[in-house]
Amino acid sequence: MAEKTFKVTSESGIHARPATTLVQAASKFDSDVNLEFNGKTVNLKSIMGVMSLGIQQGATIRVTAEGSDEVEAIAAIEETMKKEGLGE
Repeated sequence: MAEKTFKVTSESGIHARPATTLVQAASKFDSDVNLEFNGKTVNLKSIMGVMSLGIQQGATIRVTAEGSDEVEAIAAIEETMKKEGLGE
C-alpha cells in the first residue's frame, strides 16, 4: 500500500470543483484509492464520499492506494493537489 499525507491550503477547502478534479484523477487508476479525514475513510473515486467529509482549510488528510498502480495513483493525486492549489 502507498500513502501520502497532505495539509489542505486552499482557502475554501475541498469543495465541489476541486473534489471533482481529485475524483477524476483517482478514477484513472485500477487501484483502490481512499481518502481519510477526521477518522472517516471514503473512496476517492466517489464524489459524494469526498463531499461528505467537509474538508476545510488547514485540515490534514491522508490518501492511500492499494493495487497494481498504487504508486502512480498517489503521484497523480499529489500532482493534482499541488496543481490545483489544494494542498501540500
